[in-house]
Amino acid sequence: MREPTILLDPTAERASAMRALLARPASLAGLTVGLLDISKARGNVFLDRLEEQLAARSIGVKRYRKPTFTRVAPTALKQQIAAECNIVIEGLAD
Repeated sequence: MREPTILLDPTAERASAMRALLARPASLAGLTVGLLDISKARGNVFLDRLEEQLAARSIGVKRYRKPTFTRVAPTALKQQIAAECNIVIEGLAD
């Protein structure tokens, strides 16, 4: 039996909110994957390579970038990503 996974939200919440995980798609075919660069050094290198791998499989990709890694992504950016993508991958590196 698997233990339940607990995800922590690193934002400034006093009490963490319980959020249900969304079901993962069986395939990425026909979906758009958003790649979010959080503006850490070399995060773009990882995302560039990931974009190459996805494009080689004919998977649609859209790129986004946070203004700074020190703050949460602006609401407008999060809304844009949610409207344009089915799945999001964040790139973090140093």
